Amino acid sequence: MSKTTIDKIRHSLSADLDAMNTIIHESLATSSPLMGLVVEQYLRTKGKQIRPLLVLLSARLFGDINDSTLHAAASLEMLHNATLIHDDVVDNADYRRQTPTINKDFDNRIAVLVGDFFVSTALQEAIKTKDMQAVISVAELGKELSLGEIDQISNARERTIDETRYFEVISKKTASLFMKCVKMGAETVGAGQAETEALVEYARLLGLCFQIKDDIFDYYEDKEVGKPTGNDLRENKVSLPLIHAVNSTDGATSETMRALLLRGDLSDGEIALLIDFAKTHGGIDYSYEVMEAMQKKSDELLRKLPDNEWRDAFAELFEFTIRRHS
Repeated sequence: MSKTTIDKIRHSLSADLDAMNTIIHESLATSSPLMGLVVEQYLRTKGKQIRPLLVLLSARLFGDINDSTLHAAASLEMLHNATLIHDDVVDNADYRRQTPTINKDFDNRIAVLVGDFFVSTALQEAIKTKDMQAVISVAELGKELSLGEIDQISNARERTIDETRYFEVISKKTASLFMKCVKMGAETVGAGQAETEALVEYARLLGLCFQIKDDIFDYYEDKEVGKPTGNDLRENKVSLPLIHAVNSTDGATSETMRALLLRGDLSDGEIALLIDFAKTHGGIDYSYEVMEAMQKKSDELLRKLPDNEWRDAFAELFEFTIRRHS
């Protein structure tokens, strides 16, 4: 599956995406020249917009996209961007997708305030759906995303090398957003509870796979990804490939790798050793096995949903997520 998969899905929803992006631009308009400058500059790089695509796809799967769908998609996309802006401050990141971050171009104070502005505007858009459950969902999601990030920081500080803890974090920081996207999209067109629940479980698996694949990128040199190899390890974040490699092997080398992770504050040479260890001791292969098992479960869930082109798009999106290169 190539990169054209996501392009095909985007093309099929291009009019709806354009309408949603117009809502985002209009809702973020302000009389503040500085805020306007920062927002305009930030919105020039949209990325793949996978989260709002999920909202729109889920609505199409069960019915026709309406104004509530578009406001829900805009709300979730702005909340997602708010978390990215704040994450860049937390991580002291200078670039995202090879584009300077707000905190690099301006400073942390402005980045935090712009992130807050996005959060508040996201809640305003949720209100425009005229569905209190949508507002509740966005508020709940904001809490869940924050908890995911703080748990990740806690795991890094504690030098946690535990697969269960890893999945707990990525469930909150990534999968929760995917789940809310399809749930809110389905609810805006009156989908039934059983079908909505099946799609939400699909989205949970998709979100987990999305984060696992994102973490795999950190084990390879790839300028498209926008972060240097081993960047997570520099922040004492241990992801699935290395967790599995360390916990599933015995011997002096494995103990040396564990000791390095427990110590933290790794040099470039030590990071290179750990990355090589994860690759040569099955960490990457195991991660793909986990994702492919989740994909198989997702196919079973999709068979419970209406048989149309939008269900096919969900299946293609899962394949794209596992095979993507950036």
